Amino acid sequence: MLRTFTLAALLSALALPVLADVTHHPHPNPNLPFAEAVDYNGVLYMSGQIATGPDGKIVPGGMAEQARQTMDNIKAVTEKYGSHMDKILKCTVFLDDMSQWGDFNKVYVTYFPKGKLPARSALGADGLALGALLEVECIAAVD
Repeated sequence: MLRTFTLAALLSALALPVLADVTHHPHPNPNLPFAEAVDYNGVLYMSGQIATGPDGKIVPGGMAEQARQTMDNIKAVTEKYGSHMDKILKCTVFLDDMSQWGDFNKVYVTYFPKGKLPARSALGADGLALGALLEVECIAAVD
């Protein structure tokens, strides 16, 4: 015998367990309108990182310096929430100037074990936050 369920009842039954497995990690700056990361079922979805130093300002220098600071920021967030750089599954890279893609890559690859680079997309962006040259967002498995 087939039972009839309303769409609302079915969605409610499906949504309750899913919502229980979500942890929002607020950004350290409560004035920013996004979470630093969200953990869902052991997968860490990180907000994009730019090359801000401890003072909240973009580090001086060019692409290499900003790439290093951005990747250091990603590493810090990854480790803060129970993961590691070698657990990163996917990154999306936004570059203000695509001609600097090679310069970014020289720094980027040094943050991962040889032969274990995450899947990645890269695209040009016009006007990143605080005048940054790049932004990188990542998804990682949590230990």
